[in-house]
Amino acid sequence: MPIADTGGMSDVAAETRFLAGPELPADGRVRVVIAAVQPSIDHGRFAAKCVAGEPFEVSAHVFTDGHDQVRARLQWRPERQDDGSAWREVEMSAAGNDEWTACFVPPAPGRYRYRVAAWVDALQSWRRELARRVEPEDIQAAARVGARLLADAAERAGPGPDVAPLLASAQALQAGGAAPSDPVALKALALDATLAQLADRHPDRSLQLVHPAEPLPLVADRLRARYSSWYELFPRSASPEPGRHGTFADVEARLPYIAEMGFNVLYLPPIHPIGRERRKGRNNTLQAEAGDVGSPWAIGAAEGGHLDILPALGTADDFRRLVNAAKERGIDLAMDIAFQCAPDHPWVAEHPDWFRHRPDGSVQYAENPPKKYQDIYPFDFECQDWRGLWQALKSVFEHWIAQGVTIFRVDNPHTKSFAFWEWVIAELRQARPELIFLAEAFTRPKVMHRLAKLGFTQSYTYFTWRHSRQELTDYFTELSQGPGRHYFRPNVWPNTPDILSEQLHGANRAMFSLRLVLASLLAASYGLYGPAYELLENRPAKPGSEEYLDSEKYQLRHWQLDAPDSLRNLIARLNRLRREHPALQDNAGLHFHASDNDKLLVWSKHDHARRDLMLVVLNLDPQQIQVGWVDLDLAAMQLAADRPFRVDDLLNDQHFLWQGPHNFVILDPARTPAHVFHVRPHPRNELDFKDFA
Repeated sequence: MPIADTGGMSDVAAETRFLAGPELPADGRVRVVIAAVQPSIDHGRFAAKCVAGEPFEVSAHVFTDGHDQVRARLQWRPERQDDGSAWREVEMSAAGNDEWTACFVPPAPGRYRYRVAAWVDALQSWRRELARRVEPEDIQAAARVGARLLADAAERAGPGPDVAPLLASAQALQAGGAAPSDPVALKALALDATLAQLADRHPDRSLQLVHPAEPLPLVADRLRARYSSWYELFPRSASPEPGRHGTFADVEARLPYIAEMGFNVLYLPPIHPIGRERRKGRNNTLQAEAGDVGSPWAIGAAEGGHLDILPALGTADDFRRLVNAAKERGIDLAMDIAFQCAPDHPWVAEHPDWFRHRPDGSVQYAENPPKKYQDIYPFDFECQDWRGLWQALKSVFEHWIAQGVTIFRVDNPHTKSFAFWEWVIAELRQARPELIFLAEAFTRPKVMHRLAKLGFTQSYTYFTWRHSRQELTDYFTELSQGPGRHYFRPNVWPNTPDILSEQLHGANRAMFSLRLVLASLLAASYGLYGPAYELLENRPAKPGSEEYLDSEKYQLRHWQLDAPDSLRNLIARLNRLRREHPALQDNAGLHFHASDNDKLLVWSKHDHARRDLMLVVLNLDPQQIQVGWVDLDLAAMQLAADRPFRVDDLLNDQHFLWQGPHNFVILDPARTPAHVFHVRPHPRNELDFKDFA
């Protein structure tokens, strides 16, 4: 029989051990069983994720042989115990079918550990058996057993205020069990609720089991890790004057515009010097003309590399002023980290061994057939000086963290060493647990999930290519309810500088509106590449291409921010709803509902703790009016079928009174892409709007 994992032993030794059977346990009297502690990411190899200050739920299977009662406690502590703190405990509750649950609240961002402790509880088992006794002699015998158990509990309680009442109860039970007495009164004394609470504070845990032996890891993040609204812009195109290169000061002047739309993260593409050698021209042409500004992702020139700023954007002081000005408006500035070099990056000459070379001695530029990036050199993570490379890349993060940056969007992390990411993110977050890392990895699912496990806080998704009702339902159900929900936090974007999806080619305002509603209300984190999105930029470089015509990646653009059909007002309203309704700030409460029209997508989001329930009905057709009946899962929404409930359309300022699962809707895409309902149960039976606050 093949052995899957020999644990480092030889095949012969492993097979011999297998045939010999299991070894004797350290203490065979331990009878409790603990299994399936969840969440557990790859059996504890990676950390689950949560938000500091919010409850984190843990479940486990706990049982024993026979009919004895078991107790279980969730144990947790900070991963680093520099303060000498011991395990903290939370009593677990039985949820049925031998499953137990409990929550704890990590107080601050950082790393934690958790596990489950359980034992067969003699006192609770005794009370359970006594409750079933009816014969006087059985009750008397049980009272004497209980007297001994309570005396033992008093010994464990001492010294302290619980000792005296426990001993008094033990003596009373001993006396009642040793002589003829009223069995009803004796039983009532033994089963007294106050006495039970007192005794349960001092259980006999000498035969407890703790599982798993290696406590499970947990990363607690700040709220922005789970709920964020991103806005991307190119600083060099932020100038209000056509033809002038934008600056950090221009971006600072645009902060009110961004804040009014309600974004809390401003993301800038690379701000470093741009290579001149093999610089790309407009629309990605191979030959740059005089005045062409090149791609910001071709990093490095005579002025410096990843630690430096493109002089045309401003100075380091200008950048720090922008970071601080954004923070004053509640906006985090996110910086692009692209670990690659232009041919004239200083590192190419200083560390040629960090790059792959062709047989002719030239450095291998980046390729993703059919795409070629002649202006970019990727790093060789298999080079001999990999330690030096890793430290240099880590220093890039450290430099910008020192400038006040705490959020990083990482370009194509799936094309760099996984081991590097696990190391560098852990190293950086050890000192700064508030850091957030977004993985821009449009690649295979298992690779994307691996990056999330390795430490990336958020991840790009396939949302851009999910269009039909079934595709959207399946994908977002997977994201919110699948096994990845404990570590994979989606960040959905309807567009990026690299991706103008085919749905947006020549699209009308209604199409942009409905994709915006999908992104902002399906996911707790989403982003827009602007001003291209709110100004309805819909021109592809050529039919079938996802590249923009006159792409901002290769040239300056001037944007008319006050265009009459801009989506800025719709964006502002949606972001305000996201701020005001906690149900929209989490993916856990997402639930899809049925409709008789496949052009209508219906979903709800529920924050049970804050009693916030949102319901969205969206028209997936940007051209035609769609009508239909929605079929609501009232049980999932915790609504009674025989009671009316009010739905306030916060997007369109309309109010309706519904009852039961079947309700009629009509949506004209020329007027609105969706109903966005705040749902409230009717407080009384009368169907009168004045009854509502």
